[in-house]
Amino acid sequence: MTAEVVRWAVWEGATVLCLVAGAFFALVGAIGLVRLPDAFMRFHAPTKATTLGVGGVLAASLLYFVGRGRPVVHELLVALFLFVTAPVSALMLARAAIQLGLKSQAPLPGRKLRD
Repeated sequence: MTAEVVRWAVWEGATVLCLVAGAFFALVGAIGLVRLPDAFMRFHAPTKATTLGVGGVLAASLLYFVGRGRPVVHELLVALFLFVTAPVSALMLARAAIQLGLKSQAPLPGRKLRD
């Protein structure tokens, strides 16, 4: 009985850890989207941090439902779709910004970031 409770507590703890980490990365991505100064820098926040955030939430969902004995095909398909489409969508947005002639404010070697 005690070993079963410990196993359950560790499993739930891993689920909570994935969920909290996913929420943290999603929050960082959202803050980066709002705070970064130009379009090119803003592409980085949702494609990196928010993808990790959704990945953490999906991992938590996967752990939760595996612990309940349910198959997790949906979570795996959503993760695959997310990790394939997020970089492609960021690339398309960056190409559109280049076509519009937007300039980046990112500092280059020997150049300081504008205030």
